[in-house]
Amino acid sequence: MANVEKILVTGGGGFLGGAIVRQLVEKGKTVRSFSRQFYPGLEKLGVEQIQGDIADAKAVMNACDSIESVFHVAAKPGVWGDYAEYYRANVSGTENVIAACFSHQVSRLIYTSSPSVIFNGKDMEGVNESVPYPAAYHAHYPKTKALAEQRVLIAAKQGLNAVILRPHLIWGPGDNHLVPRILAKAKRLRKIGDGNNRVDTIYIDNAADAHILADEKLKTHPELSGRIYFISQDEPIALWNMVNAILKAGGHPPITRSVSLKTAGMLGAIFEWIYTLFHLNGEPPMTRFVAEELATSHWFDIRAAKKELGYVPKVSTAQGLRRLEQYLNT
Repeated sequence: MANVEKILVTGGGGFLGGAIVRQLVEKGKTVRSFSRQFYPGLEKLGVEQIQGDIADAKAVMNACDSIESVFHVAAKPGVWGDYAEYYRANVSGTENVIAACFSHQVSRLIYTSSPSVIFNGKDMEGVNESVPYPAAYHAHYPKTKALAEQRVLIAAKQGLNAVILRPHLIWGPGDNHLVPRILAKAKRLRKIGDGNNRVDTIYIDNAADAHILADEKLKTHPELSGRIYFISQDEPIALWNMVNAILKAGGHPPITRSVSLKTAGMLGAIFEWIYTLFHLNGEPPMTRFVAEELATSHWFDIRAAKKELGYVPKVSTAQGLRRLEQYLNT
């Protein structure tokens, strides 16, 4: 009996990881998930689950046993928190995955990164993967994701077949991060800046599809190893139009009030200082990083993903919003 190719998804119980798992199962793949928790939904799909911490080298080594391909999705997201915790999850965790891939001779690694790794606080319009990392970061998440990217690139040079994907603002039904944050702050939200800045987003099914395409292409074209790809809806949208569309899907009115980037940035710096000085729990109402992200354009040239991975967003933004509205109202 021929050996069945087994695929590991770290963070398989999360929003993106879960979508990747579902698509792999639909394609008839044998899937193992590595997450901190047990997920009944994955059990129903027949997915093998290993519970553990991505920063636990032994647990990760065990999870990668007999694996052909790894989708490393697990990460610590967010805009505020202890740097050591971000480093532990995002950098040390990725180092553990890389070490396990080499030890178990895993054929392919697809690493989920973020366009925020190149964000320098200024408008980024139609830029491609050649843009360098900035000299400094205003948040721990992009800094540690950039460090993790660099670890993957080094591993690729050492012989691990690896591709890095940078999906931007993933959203859709089941979103446990972006959409809930917007809806929870519906009454307090303010536009920051002139409101004309455009951004890329990506619908959840398209993001998962891009990951699976990357794995399939890397299998037949190992020369793609070490490449980085932006992936998106390929239709930049005014950020505040997108926020208002999500609010509408959740039954909330649009945002009408606004503040300048200068004011938001000053407030962010003050809140960061207060939260750091007094060791306050939770996330500040505003940070410098969030102010810059909300007031600037950041959309990307995805021609490389189209040409080399064959990626085309199958679900349009309009279709995705209809699905989101249906999901939020059921």
